[in-house]
Amino acid sequence: MPVSRRALFALVGGLATVLSLTACGGGGETASAPAASASSSASSGAWKFTDDRGKTIELPSTPTRVVAQVGSAAALWDFGIRPVGVFGPHKLPDGSKDPQVGNVDITQVTGLGNVWDEFNVEQYISLKPDLLVSGMYEEGVLWYVPEKSKDAIEQVAPTVGIMLTGKSATQVIERYAELAQSLGADLNAPEVAQAKARFEAATEELKKIGATGLKVLMMSGGPDTMWVVNPPMYPDILHLTQNGLQVITPDKIDEGGFWESLSWENADKYEADVILYDARTQALTLEDMKKKPTFAKLPAVQAGQVYPWRAETPFSYQGYADFLEELVNNLKQAKKLT
Repeated sequence: MPVSRRALFALVGGLATVLSLTACGGGGETASAPAASASSSASSGAWKFTDDRGKTIELPSTPTRVVAQVGSAAALWDFGIRPVGVFGPHKLPDGSKDPQVGNVDITQVTGLGNVWDEFNVEQYISLKPDLLVSGMYEEGVLWYVPEKSKDAIEQVAPTVGIMLTGKSATQVIERYAELAQSLGADLNAPEVAQAKARFEAATEELKKIGATGLKVLMMSGGPDTMWVVNPPMYPDILHLTQNGLQVITPDKIDEGGFWESLSWENADKYEADVILYDARTQALTLEDMKKKPTFAKLPAVQAGQVYPWRAETPFSYQGYADFLEELVNNLKQAKKLT
């Protein structure tokens, strides 16, 4: 597993080594249909936005050719902004969409890279972008922008960074909404308003579940390691804990602050009523984790109270409404075991 802070996947981003082996390779593909512009309703006047690096970007007109890391692209898409290109995990080996890209139509965008450290700079230039958007798990470091080509990429077009670590999901969603609105999105559009109402309703249901006292362990599995997440570092988990869900905090957090690494022999370190496991393609599947004897014997596993954690859910009301509704429905089935 990489030790560089710039390569920290912190579970919300995955494990760089595992990702590069299991996510499909071959970035730089061109969409089969013309890429859509960012927004036809964007203002023709000067554009200004201050990102979470404290960097103010000023342009003579609103950007219409936006390239975004898949997480940012998925958030912007749900607010009505259509990037022309994406980078990061967006296509699975069978050609279908990676869940991380959300509702983005990958046939309508150009893929510049599909795995960690892959970004086709020449193709990026050919798109004639006027803005690049990415989230940040580490201050000042744009997610999935390779260090080796960062300088070249930043010379092509201005960049916007949205901070994720230490923020609640609501805060991050609001930042993407603010950015999308500046790019011409209508935040009062029916689909946005409806999704926000669903998000708020599911959050209220979550509070009721939190009041039952269920103890929840959130984790990700690798071939030799089980990672127990540190709740305050994740926007989605912070939203859960701020609304009453009792998520276990590990007592020996690794350098970087994102998780505790355990051998599978020590998978029983924490008692939990429910386990939420990382359901992304780069993590071990539930079936594979059940082959680990200590994990298979856990009370939550024995009781069938193991449910997917949709890590990297798009930071939009639609994305989080889907995430929370599924989670609430699963947790309503669970009973206290500890």
